[in-house]
Amino acid sequence: MKTRGLTYEEHTVGATYQTLGRTVSEADICAFVNLCGFNEPLFMDMEYVATESVFKGRAAPGAMTFALSEGLIMQTGLIHGTGMAWLGGELKVVAPVLEGDTIRVEVEVADKRETKKADRGIVTYKHRVLNQRDEVVLEATIQRMIRRQA
Repeated sequence: MKTRGLTYEEHTVGATYQTLGRTVSEADICAFVNLCGFNEPLFMDMEYVATESVFKGRAAPGAMTFALSEGLIMQTGLIHGTGMAWLGGELKVVAPVLEGDTIRVEVEVADKRETKKADRGIVTYKHRVLNQRDEVVLEATIQRMIRRQA
């Protein structure tokens, strides 16, 4: 883990980074669903899941998959102390994440541009969230404001 994140200048377009993996537990899904109010039978009612769902187990909401992927990226230290703001992005949920799946993230620096303010720049990242079978479960293009070197 890096103890200081990359500054804008240290980001190289085309560079890629890998996170560690994280196994998603039933407790994780239940905690997220209850905390965020995702009170859909798909996430809360295992009888419904068994009889009505296309999934063969407890599924994590796509928002949870994204949140966990962001946490995994934070744990790398890539933007520790240099990330100034999450500016938005585009997400595509490609496949479900089920209880017991282990996810990890491949991060690519896709683009970067300077701003009018000398202390910051905008970096665009491509995130690919993969499960333990190396299947893509979520894709994202994210823009962040990153601190520039003083």
